[in-house]
Amino acid sequence: MTREEALEALAAHRREVDAIDLELLELLNRRTRVVESIGKIKQAAQLPIYEPRREEEVFRNVAGHNAGPLTTEALKRIFERIIDEMRALQKMRRDGSAGMEQGEKQC
Repeated sequence: MTREEALEALAAHRREVDAIDLELLELLNRRTRVVESIGKIKQAAQLPIYEPRREEEVFRNVAGHNAGPLTTEALKRIFERIIDEMRALQKMRRDGSAGMEQGEKQC
């Protein structure tokens, strides 16, 4: 492969990654809207924001459907981060704060 061919191939793959990133963005925002509804229900029922059992269900669900190449541990780290952000959003909506400190668990 020549340098020119390599640059063209890289550019094509990067365009594909950019398009996938936009799809991920749409899905994350869609997930966030559902989580906002969940937060409203939890608030109305005075339920806690942090539900460790539910988080484990999420991890088992994605790990059980993973065909790779991401490892289970990589998926868990990614979903831990997503869940942390969703929890922070629920807390922010609930009490009007600027959000939790990174890594803080709400009980």
